[in-house]
Amino acid sequence: MEMIRTEDLTKQYGKLFALKALNLSLEEGDLFGFIGPNGSGKTTTMKILATLLQPTWGEAYICGLSIYTRPKDIRRQIGFMPDFFGVYDDMKVIEYLEFFASAYRIRGTARKKVCDDVLDLVDLGYKREALVTSLSRGMTQRLGLARVLLHDPAVLLLDEPASGLDPRARIEMRELLKRLGGRGKTIMVSSHILPELADICNKVGIIERGDMLVNAEVSEIMKKVRDRPVLIVELLDPAGSPRGRSAGDALRFLSDQPEVESADRRKDQIVVTVKKGVTLDVYAELLPRLIAEGFRIRSFHEEEINLETAFMTLTKGMTA
Repeated sequence: MEMIRTEDLTKQYGKLFALKALNLSLEEGDLFGFIGPNGSGKTTTMKILATLLQPTWGEAYICGLSIYTRPKDIRRQIGFMPDFFGVYDDMKVIEYLEFFASAYRIRGTARKKVCDDVLDLVDLGYKREALVTSLSRGMTQRLGLARVLLHDPAVLLLDEPASGLDPRARIEMRELLKRLGGRGKTIMVSSHILPELADICNKVGIIERGDMLVNAEVSEIMKKVRDRPVLIVELLDPAGSPRGRSAGDALRFLSDQPEVESADRRKDQIVVTVKKGVTLDVYAELLPRLIAEGFRIRSFHEEEINLETAFMTLTKGMTA
């Protein structure tokens, strides 16, 4: 089911375009990483989807509901967590959540259960009686996430949820987002730091000056960046084995193999680029050939390409 769809969504301030003809489609269960530098249009997009900001033109649908004609119904379906949000410092954590649960018209025993459940989900159950003002930045972010989960929204719009967090709190936030994605929530999460989202999202988009430069599934992005395998070979004794076989010998041997397009040295590694179209069962035969030639192998594996490298390749020259 399509949960978020935008059609030429645009926001203009005078001559400045904060957002230019954004077209986006997210299905149920998608975890979409929205990447871009500060001022690129991420927050503008989220505020429009949250019905807090009117676009200049274009259309957006949340759960099939138009932002123009069904804004109140959309707000029942979403949980929007801005980058910075206010908290009531003189309240206890549980009081803070119960206050917002009552605003969502959750009453009686159901309210208590919902508040306890979201506290457990964000690992703040042990802080239920603590004052909000006593919480760390990371705990405050998790409390904010608990608040937007009270009414069990189908769509989460999270604007820089890891902003200002220490490394441990960032890891905890990523793990929490993974758990929410596993529950079938459709999540749009923004960040200006790509590695924060690289290992948790199934779809990613990069936006620059209001333009969406890349928008695809992670697997599609990887295919665009690399259409052939790259192998990493490490010898146990690169300076020379007891049988007199050195890294230089291995480099020459691999360069002569019919499956190999090129072989190069990278410190103590040999980087082997396989010819296009060569399958795993074919290039895997390089390993026994190396061993038969007397080379002692420490490791032989396909080089992984991370999402950060992929984006740097795909957006080269586009984000100057």
